[in-house]
Amino acid sequence: MPTFTAPDGTRLAYRLIGDGGGDPVLCVPGGPTDSRYLGDLGGLSAHRRLALLDLRGTGRSALPHDTAGYRCDRLVDDVEALRAHLGPARLDLLGHSAGANVATQYAARYPERLGRLALIGPGTRAVGIEVTGETRRALARLREGEPWFPAAFAALEAIGAGTGSDWEAIVPFFWGRWDAAARRHHAAARPRNAEAVALFAAEGAFDPPATRAALAACGPPALLLTGEFDLNSPPGATAELAGLFPDARLVVQSGAGHYPWLDDADRFASTVAAFLG
Repeated sequence: MPTFTAPDGTRLAYRLIGDGGGDPVLCVPGGPTDSRYLGDLGGLSAHRRLALLDLRGTGRSALPHDTAGYRCDRLVDDVEALRAHLGPARLDLLGHSAGANVATQYAARYPERLGRLALIGPGTRAVGIEVTGETRRALARLREGEPWFPAAFAALEAIGAGTGSDWEAIVPFFWGRWDAAARRHHAAARPRNAEAVALFAAEGAFDPPATRAALAACGPPALLLTGEFDLNSPPGATAELAGLFPDARLVVQSGAGHYPWLDDADRFASTVAAFLG
């Protein structure tokens, strides 16, 4: 597994997969966790080579010497270091979930280094867009016909009311189909470095007004794709994020949750590949 050195000296790992031509698309996972749960992004690797980053302290990447290095704004420098390591003057960048906060801040900080930007099931903390409990409950109610719905919805309401914390009970909401494949994927996607998760959004990690102002002048085109049922990144919040870019396309993938490349791989891969070129 190839590695490179971050600006603070941390040794970071990435996977390079795919047969597609051109420079690789740099992919930032959510979590924060390692990139294995991204797989080949539903076959996107058949269209473009993918460079999938293991975030610091996850997968094959080393722990930082200073735990402040887990902050989202610090991870932006890791992306720039990997771009320099890979060589292209301008990179195509894909961020999923919390990784979209990293990618969004990269677009704000290094617009001249960016070719195209794809944000998948994007987190929106970097720009200060909040998702209300009522929005999540309304989305959840779309799944009322599922056999797991009563227990999962009760847990969701308890979490929203501050009377419960059974996060495991609500995980079926994050897949378009809660089947054996989704259960296996959930086990792979679960973050394993609690410190990295806790410090990702530590004080100083985000400056929404500055990021919004920078995005307003960001020229490269952006694709924002989220699932119809995505409780983490609801279509409304993703549309609001898309509105911050001068050149953005919003796609809501029907029948999909937070991992749209699993719910309909062909549709996901064809949509993203057509955008990336």
